[in-house]
Amino acid sequence: MTATPIPRRIPFAEKINPENRRADWAVIGFIGAIHLGALASPWTFSWSGLVVFLILSWMGGGLGITMGFHRLLTHQSFKCPKWFYYFVTICGCLQWQGGPIRWVGTHRLHHKHSDGEEDPHTPKHGFNWAHMFWCMFKDHEDFKPYDAAKDLTKDKVMVWIDKYFVIFQFILAAGLYAGGYFYGGQGTEGHLLALSWIVWGIFLRTACAYHGTWLVNSATHTWGYRNFKTTDDSRNSWWVALLSFGEGWHNNHHAFQRSAAHGLKWWEFDITYITIRLLGLVGIAKDIVKPTTAQMEQKNIPA
Repeated sequence: MTATPIPRRIPFAEKINPENRRADWAVIGFIGAIHLGALASPWTFSWSGLVVFLILSWMGGGLGITMGFHRLLTHQSFKCPKWFYYFVTICGCLQWQGGPIRWVGTHRLHHKHSDGEEDPHTPKHGFNWAHMFWCMFKDHEDFKPYDAAKDLTKDKVMVWIDKYFVIFQFILAAGLYAGGYFYGGQGTEGHLLALSWIVWGIFLRTACAYHGTWLVNSATHTWGYRNFKTTDDSRNSWWVALLSFGEGWHNNHHAFQRSAAHGLKWWEFDITYITIRLLGLVGIAKDIVKPTTAQMEQKNIPA
């Protein structure tokens, strides 16, 4: 009688290796198209297009990804009314980084296995992998972000938003084109301004948002300083914080994951936390989480 061989358990490092995974050409093509469209920005510049870029960058990146997907949905750093909860979720969908449930589950798995073998985007598998390539390959069988965000899957509205997250960008694009056309006086001038608003408000904004988010995965696990003792390689980076609405104070965040404030020193500027505090003053944000002085002293790295 021949014994049945025991299947070899494939190490995670082999599973994430591009040689053992299929490239996701739909994602690669989509990200490539966004960057290709962004290259048209110098030839489509307009002052109103720049304003559109700045406003939508804050709405999508600041309110949507940083405050919404990350601090609210993933870590529950504060509480808010349902209307605001869904509003910032839709804002996050404008960044085209996947649906909110998948985004949250992926980030929770990052924290669970931070800089370990099962971290989905640690620089230990390569800086470029952490920065962008990790999302350009099809998932391996052990990667289950929806299991890590089961609390969100119980919300029918959130499930619907997660399923149809792509439509919000198209709705925005239609609104931008119509707005630019009529603001530009219609006719040829209107079409040119509408094109400017599309390039700057969709393509350039989305490309910049990708790299702002990706730098948190790559740069702040590679360069910077540490305030607190953690089991990973998280670092604080002032320039990433400026590009990502306060997310660059990443060592602080890994030390106190539920904290609504990522900048914990007086000079660590965190625009998202300031926004949350302002929302608290008008009664929208409640039960805002922040570590106490005693809690921070316990994890301090001696000078």
